Amino acid sequence: MDLTAALDLGREALLTALIIAGPVLCVGVVVGVLVSLVQTITQLSDQTLSLVPKIVAMVAATMFFVPWLTARLVEYAQSLFAGL
Repeated sequence: MDLTAALDLGREALLTALIIAGPVLCVGVVVGVLVSLVQTITQLSDQTLSLVPKIVAMVAATMFFVPWLTARLVEYAQSLFAGL
């Protein structure tokens, strides 16, 4: 394996990791902003109130996106093994 192939594999691995993590992280960010906005408006400062909805939303998003995430991982694994 030459340097170019190794760099391409590394780039593809990082890109796949970003694509897989992106939807779940975006849901966490959106829910975090909404909860922070509600906390600011109501002047509540409980840390649990900001953490629990984010966790629940991210778990729900993960469950929702599992088929898509699995398809992406299978595509990456197939391309990785095809390159060997």
